[in-house]
Amino acid sequence: MVIGVCRIDLWLMESNSLKCKRRTVRSIIDQLKARYNVSVAEVDHHELWQRTSIGIACVGNQKQYVDEVLQTVVRSVANNAATEITNCTIDFL
Repeated sequence: MVIGVCRIDLWLMESNSLKCKRRTVRSIIDQLKARYNVSVAEVDHHELWQRTSIGIACVGNQKQYVDEVLQTVVRSVANNAATEITNCTIDFL
C-alpha cells in the first residue's frame, strides 16, 4: 500500500475577505474531491485572507498511480485562475 501526501500553498489573488477566501477554498476542495476521489482539507493559514494551504491524500497499491493522481491534482489547482501556487510538496509513505 502506498500513501501519497501533497501540500499546496496558495495565494488567493482575488480574495478581499475571509468570507471570499472560504468560498474559493471550499470550491477548490469540493472540485478536487469530486473529480479525483482524494481526501482534501485546508491545513494552514486559516485566518489569513489571501493565503491558504491545502493537504491532499491519495492511497493506492502502486506508487506510479498515486504520483500520477497527485500530479494531476496539482495541475488542476494550477489552472485555477483565482489562485497561484507558491509552494508544493509531494511525499510518499
